[in-house]
Amino acid sequence: MPIYAYKGMTAEGRTARGQLTADNVRAARAKMRQDGVFLTEITEAGSGSAASGAGEELAGRRFSFDLSFTRRIPALERAIATRQLATLVGAGIPLVEALTALVQQLEHPHLKTVMGQVRERVNEGASLADAIDATGEFDNLYVSMIRAGEASGGLAGVLVRIADYLEETVRLKNKIGSILIYPLFMLVFTMIVVATLVTVVLPQITSLLASLDQDLPFYTRWIMSGSEFTRSWWWAMALGLVAVFALFRSIIATDSGRSGWDKLVLRMPVIGRITRVVAIARFTRTLATLLSSGVGIIQALDIARNVANNTVIANVIETARQQILEGAPLAVPLRNSGEFPPLVTTMVEVGERSGELEPMLDKVAMTYDEQVETTVSSLTALLEPLLILVMVGIVLVIILATLMPLLQITNSLN
Repeated sequence: MPIYAYKGMTAEGRTARGQLTADNVRAARAKMRQDGVFLTEITEAGSGSAASGAGEELAGRRFSFDLSFTRRIPALERAIATRQLATLVGAGIPLVEALTALVQQLEHPHLKTVMGQVRERVNEGASLADAIDATGEFDNLYVSMIRAGEASGGLAGVLVRIADYLEETVRLKNKIGSILIYPLFMLVFTMIVVATLVTVVLPQITSLLASLDQDLPFYTRWIMSGSEFTRSWWWAMALGLVAVFALFRSIIATDSGRSGWDKLVLRMPVIGRITRVVAIARFTRTLATLLSSGVGIIQALDIARNVANNTVIANVIETARQQILEGAPLAVPLRNSGEFPPLVTTMVEVGERSGELEPMLDKVAMTYDEQVETTVSSLTALLEPLLILVMVGIVLVIILATLMPLLQITNSLN
């Protein structure tokens, strides 16, 4: 059902604006007349197409552009909207009015539409968790925390915890991304330089060497053959890469393929350590946030295992959930799995004994987040000069392989 944004006047002469759901423009106008609002403008939310006066007769004929990227709601936009809603609810504003104010100040078009739908459902009697879940735009973690907050009567505090969680996730992701920008730039630049040498510079030099009809060193012949092969079969190489990538995606799409790949990643020397640390940090932070919001340990583990993004870690968490149902503490199955470091299992065990599991999990998440940043920074510092050396080495090999024969021919002529 479409969402319409409207502006109008009430019978008392006050300005009214907001959003509503209706089958079409006529139904929206009829609904607002019943509410005592006389419309001056009505627009389909997110489409940018106004429908007023005679324009509603042409509503089915107007053109619209559906840009898919505008429908993606960034995590930062979710965090900001959640923080704003927490502020409004914490100030004692009724939920429907808080959602109305939130919708009016949101700038992201798709999020504005989604929250308008949430407001309409809440206005019709649905709970906030059910209304958010019905949109399909929020994950199970978000919905479960909202549901727990409504059940406990502490919705404002839960919204603050959700906003903190989202902001921390965005902060870590952006920091790691900023660290990796320069190495990625150097890698792309190296590939461009090598491609230019192979496809533009080398053909001109190799044609000159071939015209001299002289015996060439083996490394020069290899460089010339490689350049000729690349220029002639670049399309086959590109198709091969696409085929390999498609095959890889199809393999990891299966349960067995994904499980095997995740096990392989965890066994890699450096990447495996980073992957494990990131997975544990996500799990502990999510579990701490859920438990602090009033979600039960069984449901919290069922949700938190999905954010690890690694089937090996997720299977361990599922095993822990099953053993907790049988009466075992959380630390025991985590320790027995061998996938969680002693630091994690010890702090979880201490937290369970002292009744402060959530703070302990938060400390683990903070510690491992710092380890991720430190490890990635160290790798980046090592990768930058390594990429420069690789680029210089490739260029030097190509230059020596082409110029040395020219120098030898020149010396022989002299």
